[in-house]
Amino acid sequence: MAVPKSKITRSKRGMRRSHDKLSPAAYIEDKKSGNLRRNHHIDLKSGEYNGRQVTEPRD
Repeated sequence: MAVPKSKITRSKRGMRRSHDKLSPAAYIEDKKSGNLRRNHHIDLKSGEYNGRQVTEPRD
């Protein structure tokens, strides 16, 4: 079984884990409708994606 040669300090452990945090979801404003939506996702209000109609528009 592997045994560490020396103790990993709280500082070094924290530095290693600093990249594990979750980033908040990014939202953009749709050019046509002005609604907030996720990038590369369908605009749910207008039902459009990449300039073409994908689903029926919602109210």
